[in-house]
Amino acid sequence: MTVPPRDGETAKVLRAWNQQAAQYDRQLAFFERHWFGGGREWLGARAQGRVLEVAVGTGLNLPHYPAGVAVTGVELSPAMLAIARERAAGLGGAVHLLRGDAEALPFADDSFDTVVCALSLCTIPRPGAAVGEMRRVLRPGGRLLLLDHIGSHWPPIRAAQWLVERFTIRAAGEHFTRRQLPLVRAAGFEVVEAERRKAGTVERVHARKPAAG
Repeated sequence: MTVPPRDGETAKVLRAWNQQAAQYDRQLAFFERHWFGGGREWLGARAQGRVLEVAVGTGLNLPHYPAGVAVTGVELSPAMLAIARERAAGLGGAVHLLRGDAEALPFADDSFDTVVCALSLCTIPRPGAAVGEMRRVLRPGGRLLLLDHIGSHWPPIRAAQWLVERFTIRAAGEHFTRRQLPLVRAAGFEVVEAERRKAGTVERVHARKPAAG
């Protein structure tokens, strides 16, 4: 699969995730239990039909998809994708994994019933472009399911997140004060569910592409 030419920001993110791939699952384990707990199950419970997972990473969502769905996963980092392929091989089922860029998805319009993106819009250089691509490849009436960390609605926590970003954006392109819900609405989705957790620092979004397309 040919990946579009990378600009500086995308190249930085690619380098960071290639370097972190081997340690990613272990580093995330604490946050999975205490910060994002239940989020992957929430995504899997709402996925149906032909599923596209954008920025599939090491495949941590794969065990949570229900039987009967056909999952396609796209990931920019070859190192992360290799781990996802190992995980998928151990699970069985219909999973197709390939390299690709969230900002230029290699699929035709209206190709999927569900698009999932977990803990990734925080690092994609142009998240609005990625959400637009997710809308494009969804069929009319299809579901968009997002899980991500976002800027808190508590000013002291948000200030701390802003300080952390001074390092993480430079190092790996990771943002802590972004919020994806306005991008979803701006792209023309109808929001079905949206909830904030953990002092407003984690958000789950279930949205629908209008039936009119």
